[in-house]
Parts: sequence; C-alpha cells; structure tokens
Amino acid sequence: MLREMPAAADLAISPDKVCYIIARAREFDAKVEPVDTASASNPADDTNIDVLEDNADDPTLQELSGAIAGLNEDETVDLIAISWIGRGDFEADELEEARQLANERHRRNSARYLTGMPLLGDYLEEGLSALGFGCEDSEMAHL
Repeated sequence: MLREMPAAADLAISPDKVCYIIARAREFDAKVEPVDTASASNPADDTNIDVLEDNADDPTLQELSGAIAGLNEDETVDLIAISWIGRGDFEADELEEARQLANERHRRNSARYLTGMPLLGDYLEEGLSALGFGCEDSEMAHL
C-alpha cells in the first residue's frame, strides 16, 4: 500500500488522496494544444493521438477538478500547502504557516487555482515527500 517514512507530518488529507490527485495531475500535464480541431477521422486510425489533446470537454481535467472539489475544507487547505512546500515556497517545518495562508487565500477557488498550476503533480509529490510520505505503492494501485 502506501509507504510512510519516519517522522511523517500529521495531515488532514490522506496521502492516498494526494497520490491519486498526483496521478490525475500528471495525466492532465501531459496534454497538448489540439492540432487538428476539424478532424473527422476515426480515433483508431489515428492511434488515439487525440487523447493527448487538451480540449474544452476534456474528461481528465474534469476528473482532476472533481477530485479536488470533492475534498473537505481541511483537506483542500492541506493540498494547497503541500503544493507550496513542493514548489519551494515553504519548508516542511513551515506546514502550519502554509496551511494558514492557504486557508486565507485559496479555499474557495481551489480546484481552478491548483489545476492552473504548472507541474502540479511534481509539486505535490515533492511536498508529500518532504512531509514524510511517498506514492510508490499508491501509484501502482491507481494505474
């Protein structure tokens, strides 16, 4: 299951939820601008290359946004704080300060804020690691 490292932080969000969001964020980060917006060919003939295009009705973004929007307030605050720790805005021992700032600034539009963050998956993974958790086993369960 999930590998917990010594001296892990006490989080309101389960590391498994963060790992799930990391996996979805990485899928979303892999998207590219649509190349052929008027394509009428069969996806099987195009080797399903359209799945990597970032379209307005993209289910990957909907799934990522839904996962974030489905969190309770404390989980949302922790997710934002973890991303900031991973991005280098805060150190792991400044988790409480990051939580306080996240609570003040971003609770209401958290899904939009986080999905708009380039490299969200990487930041969350780095932040989670800095707080004493890893996703190695959890990622395998979500693939």
